[in-house]
Amino acid sequence: MSAGQGSAGNVLAAICSFFIPGLGQLVQGRFWIALVMFVLAAILWIVWLGWIIHLWSILDAAMFKPKA
Repeated sequence: MSAGQGSAGNVLAAICSFFIPGLGQLVQGRFWIALVMFVLAAILWIVWLGWIIHLWSILDAAMFKPKA
């Protein structure tokens, strides 16, 4: 499977992040950024700004390019 932007893995990760911020990063094996995105989104949803982190999580998962 090809890795990088537009790959099936990234599409799946973006879909996962659509439902739960950070889940796509976790699927990609990036635990710490997944934790940061999940916690930030949870905190910011309290003041209705969690959508910013939520969108960032989706875009980050979709455009992730693993290091060679």
